[in-house]
Order: sequence, then structure tokens, then C-alpha cells
Amino acid sequence: MTKQIEVIAPTLVILDRDGVINEDSDDYIKSADEWQPIPGSIEAIIELKAKKIPVAIATNQSGVGRGLFDLATLMSMHDKLYGLLAEDKDAIKHIAYCPHAPDMDCICRKPQTGMLDEISLKLDIALNPMVFFVGDSFKDIQAARKANCTPVLVKTGKGLKTLAKHQSELAGVMIFDNLQQFVEAVI
Repeated sequence: MTKQIEVIAPTLVILDRDGVINEDSDDYIKSADEWQPIPGSIEAIIELKAKKIPVAIATNQSGVGRGLFDLATLMSMHDKLYGLLAEDKDAIKHIAYCPHAPDMDCICRKPQTGMLDEISLKLDIALNPMVFFVGDSFKDIQAARKANCTPVLVKTGKGLKTLAKHQSELAGVMIFDNLQQFVEAVI
């Protein structure tokens, strides 16, 4: 007799942006033209919506603080994401972003939890292990842990480097090839 394990859907999925939803660059994503979705990521977000799982984004955007692009350009990148989601743009319930440079020591920049707290407050969903935070960097994992969320690492973006550098610190972290594979596993 085989025992079946029941998988409970998350109450909320929080996504990092660069390297999870869209291609990342060591030179920063500085324009809507440079913002290119990772294959399958848009469809994965739409699948979460179809299963009535809310999605939010928490993204460090130090390019603003470094003067590489302005807030209007950041908003145009997000508008491109909404445009690609088309009639499913309401799948994204909130986008929290930190525009500060790393040396500003703010409370919003991951690995701090300010953006996760903002999302929790905005959506009225408590941060707990049923909230999954999907990222590609160790800062994402650290923020998820600090906020009592379930950390998930994808191998896209900086994910493979994160896995190689922090393997011993990733015990208990779910690891997937990409966002699409994660969504297929949770739904």
C-alpha cells in the first residue's frame, strides 16, 4: 500500500524579479528593452493565478540608487511585465522594490525583510511557512528565512552560482531548475 502525500498549496508566492521572472545581467537590467522574460516564467505566473494563488514580487533595484536608471524606467519594466501577462496582469498583486544602493543600510533591501513585510501588510497575508519566496540569490534565501517564509531557489539567473557557493547553507531549501518547474511542483 502506497501512502500518498497531500501537497498544500501556498497562501502566497513571492518572487524575486531579475533571474527568476526575467533574464538577469551583471551589468543590471536598465531598460524595458533589456527586460526579457525567462522562457516559461510568464506562463508560470498565469498558472498560479489559475489556481487562485496570489503572486507578489520583492526586488532589489539598486540600479536606481546607483544612478543607472530612474524610477520611471523601473516602472516601464514593470509595465512590460504586466503587458506580457495581458488579461492575467492581475495575477501580480503587488510589486515591492528597494531602490537603494547597498551602502544605504536600509530595511527594505534583501536580505532584510522590509519588502516582505510591505507585501504582507498590503495583501493582508501573514508571513509564515505557507508563503513561498522564490529567488535566485542567497540574499533571497536569507530574507525568506528571516521572515519565516519557505525559501525556494531556482537555478536560473544567479541560482547556479548561489548553489555552488552556499550549498552547505541550503539544507531544507527546495531547489528547482526554473520558476515553471517550481509552479508545476506546487500545483
